[in-house]
Amino acid sequence: MKAYLLAGAALAGFLGAPAMASGLGDWNINPLTKDFDNLTLTVGGTAQGTAFTANQPDAAGVDKTSATGALAVTTSLERDYDSGLTLELKGAFEAYHDKLSGDHYGDDFVQKVYGVAQTGLGRVELGMTDGAAYALAVTGPVVDDATSLDNPNATFFRDPTTGRAFTNVFTLNSAVESSLNYAKVSYYTPRLFGLEVAASYTPSEGKDVLPFVSRGPQVANRQKSIWEAAISYSNYFGPFSVGFYGGLAVAHAEAKTPGHAGLTDWGVGSEIDYNINDDVKLAVGGAYRRSNTYAFDINDAQANGGTESAHLSTTLTYGPWIVGGEYGSGTANSPVSGSVIGVRGVNASVGYVFNANLQATIGWQQLHYSRNVGAFYNGAPRLGMDAVFLHLKLHV
Repeated sequence: MKAYLLAGAALAGFLGAPAMASGLGDWNINPLTKDFDNLTLTVGGTAQGTAFTANQPDAAGVDKTSATGALAVTTSLERDYDSGLTLELKGAFEAYHDKLSGDHYGDDFVQKVYGVAQTGLGRVELGMTDGAAYALAVTGPVVDDATSLDNPNATFFRDPTTGRAFTNVFTLNSAVESSLNYAKVSYYTPRLFGLEVAASYTPSEGKDVLPFVSRGPQVANRQKSIWEAAISYSNYFGPFSVGFYGGLAVAHAEAKTPGHAGLTDWGVGSEIDYNINDDVKLAVGGAYRRSNTYAFDINDAQANGGTESAHLSTTLTYGPWIVGGEYGSGTANSPVSGSVIGVRGVNASVGYVFNANLQATIGWQQLHYSRNVGAFYNGAPRLGMDAVFLHLKLHV
């Protein structure tokens, strides 16, 4: 009953969205900008919140709170030179998150701090930021990346044994992301004839802003000397736009325990957009990733096991409306522990873009987990759950 009430209230709000948009369409918030001689400081951010109702097996200690949210702040300090050189210092900071929302980097306060040098010969990045393979990834169109099945920022199911998101057991993620925000150096070529090539080097799992400063956590099976390479292609062919990418990351393992190895992580993805007319666009795409890590844990790269994740999606855009569907599946296999975890899910959602800052999304998500060893918190080797949600995202 609770799910139907939330869905009905959210649907009623969506039906009234065009009327609300008449007052919001011309409203916008610009990032804070301040000039200091030859430097320009820009401060922005993202605030997002979700109201939801989840249907999952009950258990003692399950938190019944039906809301989640996060707040992030972004900064940029930029200087342009007459020669065409641009230097920039960028940062991203997670000011707030709860146990169901967060980032992709371990939910530390500092998400990214890195420098950028942009020239006519390409771009160099140095510091805590994404690796080349993740930065160029194409994984398929979604209505809202925060509530997507694939590497989401907001989830709706809790594990009573930890009090945190149940999806932490194994989260679908079809983009190569093993180097996370570890300090690294990256180079991106200019995009010529639709083609861009990039490479990254991450010396260790350190998060000390500058590479080579820290050896990272001294844990078993840690990875060092992470090399990444990626290629991206995008172009237009009449009413069609086509994009694809391929990415690879490899590394050397230190303090190896039996059954473990150095990292190998690769993925491919593509998307095709078709502009039916000036108001309507259809997009379809997907991605596949394969890593020898267990559940994409970089410190659990295995000699014979591994994890795969696949994502298929489509969206139809009509003016400010976006309708989309997703299917995701994955398997995490660990011969060391003899454990295999499988997950498959579907997501259907409708979004309304009020303006450049604000989007609302209503949706339904279903996940099914299984394992061959042991049981989930419900005492069974299988667990199914679904949720109805209403997500608001304000981006500045």
